Amino acid sequence: MPEGHKTHYLASEHNALFAGETLGVSSPQGRFSADAKKIDGCVLASVRAVGKHLFYEFENARIVHVHLGRYGSFAVQDSPPRPPRGQVRMRWIGSAQTLDLRGPTQCRVIDHETQTEICEKLGPDPLSGGKKSDVFAKVSASGKPIGGLLLDQTILAGVGNIFRAEILFEIGMDPKLPGNEIDPSRFNDLWKSMTKMMRVSLKHGRIISVTSKEAGKPLTQLGNDERFRVYGKTHCPRCNGKISQDKIASRKMYFCERCQRGT
Repeated sequence: MPEGHKTHYLASEHNALFAGETLGVSSPQGRFSADAKKIDGCVLASVRAVGKHLFYEFENARIVHVHLGRYGSFAVQDSPPRPPRGQVRMRWIGSAQTLDLRGPTQCRVIDHETQTEICEKLGPDPLSGGKKSDVFAKVSASGKPIGGLLLDQTILAGVGNIFRAEILFEIGMDPKLPGNEIDPSRFNDLWKSMTKMMRVSLKHGRIISVTSKEAGKPLTQLGNDERFRVYGKTHCPRCNGKISQDKIASRKMYFCERCQRGT
């Protein structure tokens, strides 16, 4: 599932490609046909991301709300486009580029009131200036494990399964540590790691937790199997011990029991 860095990356990309354009909107698959008619021939004003949500704001006060979920993806091609391939939920045709959306969890036209309701249910987004103090207030009031709290989008918007594993490993924090046992200093370590990692990942358009020094090469040259320290790995890069796996908040958590002990 795309995490917060990816939605912000897509928002920036789609703003550059389509903002200010009058778009031809259709639904080759058919599931978005009724909503497509509401924005077909309208001008896209702007695109913004909040956590894992994307909002495409049109000048007619309509907003396309997209949540990619586990299987959603976008594809861009030159206009005029080739005939649709596969299950294209939504197609936009601009003057120079065409955008196809496949497999999202959510794709619908909403109004500003609904957009506000969605955003108000989300926790602070670190990539949109979310406040550390607001997140810490919720974390420190909970007895749930930090590995689960980081996935709770009402506490913190944008962090997913990969980020939580890599952040907690970087600072050496046990994913099972209750939130109310984390002191301000340790939470500050977590926040610094998270914001740094998310910004690096936003810059490159994919999650990267290692440094160029660790990798021995520029980050732009990393293969997909070189980007992480513990996620999907079998052995710890620090102690060479076996990477443990456990379900926390119903998702598989990767961590090193030797390097991530207690506080």
